[in-house]
Amino acid sequence: MKSAVETLNPTRVKLTVEVPFDELKPSMDAAYKNIASQVTVPGFRKGKVPPRIIDQRFGRGVVIEEAVNNALPGFYTQAVQETEIRPLGQPEVDVTSVPDPAEGGDLAFTAEVDVRPEFELPELDAVEVTVEDVKIGDEQVDERLDTLRERFGSLVTVERPAAEGDFLSIDISAKIGDEEIDSVKGVSYRVGSGEMLAGMDDVLPGLSAGETTTFDSPLAGGERAGEEAHVTVTVQSVKERELPEADDEFAQMASEFDTLEELRASLSEQAEQEAKYQQGIQARERLLEKLLEGVEIPVPDGIIAAEVKQHLEQEGKEEGDPHGEEVEVEARKAFKAQLLLDAIAEKEEVQVGQQELIEYLLASAQQYRMDPNEFIKAVDSAGQVPSMVAEVGRRKALAQVLERATVKDESGNAIDLSALFPASPEAEEAGEAEVVEAESTEETESKKASSSDPAALPTL
Repeated sequence: MKSAVETLNPTRVKLTVEVPFDELKPSMDAAYKNIASQVTVPGFRKGKVPPRIIDQRFGRGVVIEEAVNNALPGFYTQAVQETEIRPLGQPEVDVTSVPDPAEGGDLAFTAEVDVRPEFELPELDAVEVTVEDVKIGDEQVDERLDTLRERFGSLVTVERPAAEGDFLSIDISAKIGDEEIDSVKGVSYRVGSGEMLAGMDDVLPGLSAGETTTFDSPLAGGERAGEEAHVTVTVQSVKERELPEADDEFAQMASEFDTLEELRASLSEQAEQEAKYQQGIQARERLLEKLLEGVEIPVPDGIIAAEVKQHLEQEGKEEGDPHGEEVEVEARKAFKAQLLLDAIAEKEEVQVGQQELIEYLLASAQQYRMDPNEFIKAVDSAGQVPSMVAEVGRRKALAQVLERATVKDESGNAIDLSALFPASPEAEEAGEAEVVEAESTEETESKKASSSDPAALPTL
């Protein structure tokens, strides 16, 4: 087999492949066998029809067509390996020549495909990153104390119009035209939570028990998700959360401390630790931004267009919707980050331990609120394990660069990130566990990065 590659642009190539008839013969034999098992010819048992009879009854062209269709994926894969290109997504294949049924001949085809572009990596050593100062005062402590008080609060019915933060018991129904799509009675809803329909938090404040209002909103789920519906809401009751007094008695009830002063001191320590943890997250985000600023990375337009189209379809929006422009900007930024981190992982020879992969899958299952076993099965059946391995590799690559970076706060104080994210025994053991090679960037499913994950990265 002969293969040649032509660069169409920095992110797309064209493969030209020629396959001699002799290399196609195994596929021809398989095609004869498959056709023989499907046809009925008088005088021959099913599956035992000779090739010459198949040629006479159905024509050799049918056999060649099936052989070519079945063999193309293998020949394409072989050509990719021989030319050492790195495909991103599926190719557009055009068969330019097939063997003549009577005289034979070569199979020839071309395949255009998006590929991982070549680019120069930015400087990875001694990169300087600045993060925000840790500022903990009474306001931050009060917020944590109020959150704790809410956990011990009680709901009390009030005879007044609803306000933000109140808990309402509501009846709600949605119609599209004259058809009622859904309805529910007595559901609890906290005003301002934004957990139901868009626009609901705009119409509920000011309503009292027994009052009804209507508004239009796109449906959030179901078979008609995204379609505009006419929504009717009736308030049954209004309740507010009554908080316990912040005093020593509350401190003893809600914690292991005897006084409110001791509880506030503990909450202050927690707030400071959380703020430092956020510094670590910010350091990684700003490091990635700085690395991206220092390199030009061409992005395949086809992959971005497909991502925008899929995103709009999921939201029930038409192609060309103005929101698509925003999606395209974010998709390009995310894909550039993937390409950059894949290249860094390759340069740093990053390897992913089996335990690291498992921990990432478990964290992802929790993020999507799925049973871990069911999530892992779904990932495996969808063929997404290599993508997960690649994602862990990207996170490790960024972490390795961050270890060598200089991180300071806005006041000029050095930040020791190793004190914030110490290596766990599991992570240390993972280095000795079975290793899975981090693969190059592939087309990946849309997914969200957890804001609580210090290694969270923007991804497609």
